[in-house]
Amino acid sequence: MSRATLLVLADGRFPAGGHAHSGGAEAAVRAGRITDAAGLEEFCRGRLHTSGAVAASLAAAAALGVDPGELDLAADARTPSPALRVAARRLGRQLTRAARATWPHPELDALARRFPKGTHQPVVLGLTARAAGLGPLDAAYCSAYEGVSGAATAVVRLLSLDPFDATGVLARLAPEVDVVAQDAVEAGRLAVTDGVDVLPARAAPLLEIGAEAHAALPVRLFAS
Repeated sequence: MSRATLLVLADGRFPAGGHAHSGGAEAAVRAGRITDAAGLEEFCRGRLHTSGAVAASLAAAAALGVDPGELDLAADARTPSPALRVAARRLGRQLTRAARATWPHPELDALARRFPKGTHQPVVLGLTARAAGLGPLDAAYCSAYEGVSGAATAVVRLLSLDPFDATGVLARLAPEVDVVAQDAVEAGRLAVTDGVDVLPARAAPLLEIGAEAHAALPVRLFAS
């Protein structure tokens, strides 16, 4: 495993399209649920332990070799919002393009043929980690951290929040990211032997509702 490779994949400048998405933060700001750094921290914590944990476990399972088709169905079942499913596949398609250009691999080529319109981003992330020579824990960390860092970066733009405060939120959440990533790997290992139904299915109703409201906005800063 190359730490430098992990840094490339985890870098926010990796051209996977995440910069255009807020992870539900724009909808939360509009609804008044995020107004300052404290609100951002609570939002990110909730996201990390619900949809973030689900995404991290999907990524870890994919990195461990679980069939991406089964994982895609599992991701669909855990994502009630059509708007979020569309966003996840759009991000997955963009990540597939970036990954194939960066770490060419037959598994990524096969994924692109199997899902020409894209599959859920965490599934692609796990396969990308495999192609890059990384392990399931690396994939889980990338997914879990991305789930909170994207929202934090978005809120800096949406509220003109002090970037130092946003970074402080991410630093305080770091121990919880560690726990979520470790748990995701354990869930992924269980999925290898027991099937995808054992993966976590934690609900985040406000994220789902907010995603549908956000998708209907005539003007918005972020795609989701």
